[in-house]
Amino acid sequence: MRAETVVVGGGPAGSAAAIVLARAGRDVLVVDKAAFPRDKCCGDGLTALALREFEFLGLDPGNIESWNVVRDVAVRSPSGTEQRYPLPDGPGCHAAVVPRIDLDAAVLELARSAGARVEPECTVTGTEVSGNTIDVLTGGKGGHRIRASNLIAADGMWSPVRKSLGLGIDQYLGEWHAFRQYYRSVTGQAQQQLIVWFEPDLLPGYAWSFPLGRGRANVGFGIRRGGRHAVGDMKRLWSDLLARPHIQQALGAEAVAEAPHKAWPIPARIGRVPLVGPRTMFVGDAAAVTDPMTGEGIGQALLTGRLAAEAVLAHDNPTAHYAKAVRSELAADDRMSRALIPLLARPWVTRGVLRLTGTTAWTRRNFARWMFEDYPRALLVTPRRWERGMFTGPGAYQRRLRSTP
Repeated sequence: MRAETVVVGGGPAGSAAAIVLARAGRDVLVVDKAAFPRDKCCGDGLTALALREFEFLGLDPGNIESWNVVRDVAVRSPSGTEQRYPLPDGPGCHAAVVPRIDLDAAVLELARSAGARVEPECTVTGTEVSGNTIDVLTGGKGGHRIRASNLIAADGMWSPVRKSLGLGIDQYLGEWHAFRQYYRSVTGQAQQQLIVWFEPDLLPGYAWSFPLGRGRANVGFGIRRGGRHAVGDMKRLWSDLLARPHIQQALGAEAVAEAPHKAWPIPARIGRVPLVGPRTMFVGDAAAVTDPMTGEGIGQALLTGRLAAEAVLAHDNPTAHYAKAVRSELAADDRMSRALIPLLARPWVTRGVLRLTGTTAWTRRNFARWMFEDYPRALLVTPRRWERGMFTGPGAYQRRLRSTP
């Protein structure tokens, strides 16, 4: 079997690459070990960066019934005070919540409709590089050899493609570890509002509740590996968090957990793992491009998938151009986030930041936009990215959107 470009992994990063390539008339094959729809451990939140990338790809929110627009955010300080941070109420939206089981299936279907070939339940077992081609080897009953000019690896944090190329990272467990559970019959504040709890004992991590509509919510927390809490204690810590009165009140007395709860590692080390290999570009979690301050990664996954596809379209040997593009887009923001992490680990700093950003309507609105990646983390210190309206632009999807009920 042959394909000009093989994409390993049908999640947001891989599907984004496939959509861009297929719409340009290129031959692209997406393989994934899973059958879609499939669940994916995630907070299910979409930032403005992710929304703008989805809009560019042509994803229609009207085709996803569980799509919920978020208009404001409630943030609880380590001191226990709560502040509301409204997102801009102008055209478009700056944040949304969509279960990954629905979102990923819709994006992969968009790739298929654009002309990409999609082969689910296809496990990659190895790669072989020879001159100007790379062979992707798959296992199972339909195992075969796929010869390609380019390989885009969107196969997750422990990328089998990376290992097969000898680029694996021994004993790497990620910078973040997150834990989430779905709830139904939510009747409190969490039914409609996105909530972030900066619990003093979790910093620089945090807990969240993201509204899914119809009385459901995605509730969870994330911690930095090597911090105050060991990853092995997350189940016990989860019980402790759920017993805290302000979290119980936010969910309401009728809230019922949906089994099972799940935990997952999050890679966040842009530039600290190889972005490319022979005839190969790593995207999404396989490139460890998650924001190290928040653990958010969907927007970065979509961006890297698009950049990989654009490199294929513009260059005969795209790997070097792709690596340069990723560093240009994300390296400064990664450095900014890393510089802030040790500060935010101190409760008094986080309290002070929230007190300062909650001073006026302008500071609340723009802090919310900064949190939700409406503009790059390090925008103020990267003048090359300055442009007119960079702090006042509209949100994504300015046409009709479904709002959180």
